[in-house]
Amino acid sequence: MNPLDAFRLDDRVVVLTGASSGLGVGFARALSAVGAHLVLAARRGDRLEKLAAELGSAGRRVITQTANVSVPAECRAVAQRAVEEFGRIDVLINNAGVGGSVPASHETQESFARVIDVNLSGTFWMAQACAPAMRPGSSIVNVSSVLGLVGPRFPQASYAASKAGVLGLTRDLAQEWSGRKGIRVNALCPGFFASEMTADGEDALRDMVATHSILGRFGEQRELDSALLFLASPASSYVTGTTLTVDGGLSAV
Repeated sequence: MNPLDAFRLDDRVVVLTGASSGLGVGFARALSAVGAHLVLAARRGDRLEKLAAELGSAGRRVITQTANVSVPAECRAVAQRAVEEFGRIDVLINNAGVGGSVPASHETQESFARVIDVNLSGTFWMAQACAPAMRPGSSIVNVSSVLGLVGPRFPQASYAASKAGVLGLTRDLAQEWSGRKGIRVNALCPGFFASEMTADGEDALRDMVATHSILGRFGEQRELDSALLFLASPASSYVTGTTLTVDGGLSAV
């Protein structure tokens, strides 16, 4: 077997949340490039349809489902749509997320709860909804953040708390499901990449990364895609309950 074949996802069914913008769009393109069929989920249906048309022209089967992952019923609807169309789910990428930069002393109950509901609770609800349709050998990848590992250098209480929670959730689900159900569960921790979430204050963020990381720059989408494909594919068949950090050395200094 060619070792590179282990990174292929030919005819695998992948559910991807947060697929309407930013890193999610890049993930969808990378997953399609290695042969996956896609179920794209996000709140902005018009953007999903545009991406689905692009990927479908390359010969992949792509369907879309609008969903707010903080609502359990909408998560179940995504999983049900995948099963109706494909009969199973092989990979779940929990990428949906929201940010915010508010000093902790000024954070409101509503804004804090919103971030937790989408980033942490939404990850759980999607995993719970999809797991019954996943066979042994399937994979769940929870997209966390380097800010779940290290203290941010600017106000990020709700976001940092939510992403640290994703890491704890990942370990628990791996313990519960990997041995018994054969579903591997891992976390991907990106550093800073250009996206809608980093657009506000990007110059300041780039200065911070230049000063406080080893490589001294933002990452590029392709550098994160390869890590995602590793965790999603059979290439990581002996990996579960762990965190893969792709941050240019930000968490090492």
